[in-house]
Amino acid sequence: MNLVLYSKRLVLAPFDASDVDIAIEMFTDPDVLRFVGGVLKEHQIHAEMSDWTKRGGNGCIGIWCISDRNSDEKLGSVALLPMPIDKDDTDFSIVLPGQMPVGDVEIGFFLKRSAWGRGYATEACQRLVRMAFQESPLTEVVATFEAGNVASRNVLEKSGFVDHGTRRCYGKDGPDYRITRQEWLRSQQSP
Repeated sequence: MNLVLYSKRLVLAPFDASDVDIAIEMFTDPDVLRFVGGVLKEHQIHAEMSDWTKRGGNGCIGIWCISDRNSDEKLGSVALLPMPIDKDDTDFSIVLPGQMPVGDVEIGFFLKRSAWGRGYATEACQRLVRMAFQESPLTEVVATFEAGNVASRNVLEKSGFVDHGTRRCYGKDGPDYRITRQEWLRSQQSP
């Protein structure tokens, strides 16, 4: 499976140690993390990189760096990772090479502030969902967000995710958005 993914404007490449620069730019910015906790210090980001570069499920579980296809500018990240239920963060100990995690796999995305409002998150989300349903054994992808995060809700809805009410995730109750392989396939056949 080729894990470097292309869309009209973007390249999604598996996150690696050289992507610490975009991680620092995003995760030290309080506006980027407004809905997902507080900012991280640079030393925390460096310490997390070993987890953030892990890949599971023959590479289809993990984090991708989003870059502009023409300029190579790093714009953010998009991920397929196991959704935590009672913990407040992803359990990277279950992201194992060659194994799909048990339980729900969620899509998530972050963009640096200067990349907001241009449709990059939607384009990256749609491309990763396409990979999930065309090249992996996943039959469903889930998502959640903080209730006030209208931008994330819009990205998910534009990407075909359907509101299923509320679910337990990240140690609390939150929105439950989902898309199945069958729903995605039907959306690809629509004019």
